[in-house]
Amino acid sequence: MSSDATAEGYLQRAQLLADLGRYEEAAGEVGLALALEPANADALTTLARVHLAAGRPAEARAAADAALAVAPDAVAPLVARGLALVDQGEYAEAVRTAERLLAVGPADAYAQRSAAAILSGSRNGQPALNAAWRGVELAPEESQAHLVLALVAARLRLYDLAERAYQEALRLDPELERADDEPGIVRLERRRYASALAELAELVPVAPAGPVSPAGPVEPDPRRGVVDDLRRLVLYGAGWTLVGAVLVAVAAAGASGPSRFLAVLVAVSGALLGWLFAARVPGLTRTVLPGLLRSDRSLALAGYAVPAGPLLLLVYALVGTPWPLVAAIVVAALAELAVFSRTVR
Repeated sequence: MSSDATAEGYLQRAQLLADLGRYEEAAGEVGLALALEPANADALTTLARVHLAAGRPAEARAAADAALAVAPDAVAPLVARGLALVDQGEYAEAVRTAERLLAVGPADAYAQRSAAAILSGSRNGQPALNAAWRGVELAPEESQAHLVLALVAARLRLYDLAERAYQEALRLDPELERADDEPGIVRLERRRYASALAELAELVPVAPAGPVSPAGPVEPDPRRGVVDDLRRLVLYGAGWTLVGAVLVAVAAAGASGPSRFLAVLVAVSGALLGWLFAARVPGLTRTVLPGLLRSDRSLALAGYAVPAGPLLLLVYALVGTPWPLVAAIVVAALAELAVFSRTVR
């Protein structure tokens, strides 16, 4: 028997063949390895990745399931299974696989960013964003961590965050722009993520860009992103509170009763105005503001300040002391300052 006629030798040849784009031959080499060691989890995982690279998600899932039967908590076959499920459009099962990944690899950057990509591909925005941030925190010097964050943010229409994350990924890996042309299985995830991001970038005039669902592209509004909508919300919502609170303060100098009634009117109308603008920002409280707390804290706090203004005016109307009114003016003014210098298209 040849010295390289071992399972490890066959797997090495399979990887080399896959890197040349010769996936059928690579699968054949893995088959020879499995003939020697049928319960080799690494060989089964390699076979799953070869099928993924060749565009055969059903076969990839079967191979990943076989690997997980041997090694139930192994990260690599869970990643392969999750990616295959996304390609098959079985999003509920993909989410369950991603949750297993998060559970078995809480301190594993590869597991966290892979779970983020799977969740994002399965349209689970907030969990995907949380996992993507965790992946960056665990491996801030790995370009793929920032690439996944860019992909997740772009699908959520957080374009500012997506662009910053993508630029950081490019800084760490200047070859990333050509990653979507690379064959093979060694850089399988990098190629998938870069290719998906390139597709997103074609939909809007900034890069990265608007969302694409696994079932097909979803045309975004190219005129604005979520952050621009949030800026409008703060500009008009906090602005209304600021002007109204000043008018209430002027009225309070004459008589307390009319000023408290005016405070109720300003609070109710301000809440209605804020609700109308907030409705234009999908996932505002669940996804957008928590994400911005990490990337643009001043804008996030300004967003949280918008509902605080009407609430403080209502407190003033109830108790009649000036401090809630002063607080409403200060909060609204600070929120306005946070966005006043930003361009709102």
